[in-house]
Amino acid sequence: MVGKPLVPSWSANFEIGVRFWRHQFEHAMAMADPVEARAYFDSVQTETDEAFDVVVEPTRDVEPIGDWYRPRAVRRRSILLHFHGGGYSFHAGISRRFAELLAHALGTEVFVPDYRLTPENPYPAQLEDGLAAYRSLLDSGIDPARIVVTGDSAGGHLALMLLVALNVAGLPQPSIAIGMSAWTDIGARGASLFGHDRFDLVQGHMAVEFGRRLRAGSDLSEASLAPIGQDYADTAPIYLQGGGREIMIDMIRDFAQLVRSQGGRVMLDVWEDMPHNFQAHGSTIRESHEALKRIGEMIDEFAGPTSRVFRSSSATELNSDDAGM
Repeated sequence: MVGKPLVPSWSANFEIGVRFWRHQFEHAMAMADPVEARAYFDSVQTETDEAFDVVVEPTRDVEPIGDWYRPRAVRRRSILLHFHGGGYSFHAGISRRFAELLAHALGTEVFVPDYRLTPENPYPAQLEDGLAAYRSLLDSGIDPARIVVTGDSAGGHLALMLLVALNVAGLPQPSIAIGMSAWTDIGARGASLFGHDRFDLVQGHMAVEFGRRLRAGSDLSEASLAPIGQDYADTAPIYLQGGGREIMIDMIRDFAQLVRSQGGRVMLDVWEDMPHNFQAHGSTIRESHEALKRIGEMIDEFAGPTSRVFRSSSATELNSDDAGM
């Protein structure tokens, strides 16, 4: 209240929000019982004043279990298969709220599978559930050219791992994969992982712990469980968004360069002053509004009635000014 802001462009309310969520996330992570931790985290949820005109339809009697988020005003033909964040350990109310935001802001139907969580269910349970959800969309007759695979944080990790798994399984690729603050390496990669702790709601030690939980009980290497250890030369195009103040920004940049070096199709936008998952602020802050608009543009280009493909020269990093937003 009396000192200088962490970031000059942040409002007092924004900084208080970052600090609040950091504190609650750390408290939940410190709890020994994961069920108790999830209950605590859900008990302290906050949300913006935005109202989303979205109908939520749970699927509990058929596989895969999850939730459909259907906007009353559908503006796009795409279907989003969205994987929620939460370090693979949480499926919190804030993630459900974000799915509503995506459906409302983008005007497209969104399916969020209720994939199994760690530490009770280590890898590859999550990837198996992701594959099952994708197959269910194909089995229902949805053209893969209409499917957009998205994910935030750990959900971004799952979205990127799914692209590789689809090739292994001989299944068609979606139109595009979109990662928001995607967790691209489960190891301690990049100076930002701990160097940006003071700016972010997720902390470096949390990311390392989430990686430990994902590997629990297996002899799989970190590289085999991370997008940065995979080959994306023959997958769908990838669009990434990151915040320049988040702990994962170095690994996100490294991943984008890796995909580019492999000949894959990738584009990265970075909002330099933003922390992890800033898109969840919806229309309440300019940067989030811009990011969501940019996602809509990508969906229109790759999953719209007339789609195109990334050229190799498009595989560059843009900031919000360069992106023309």
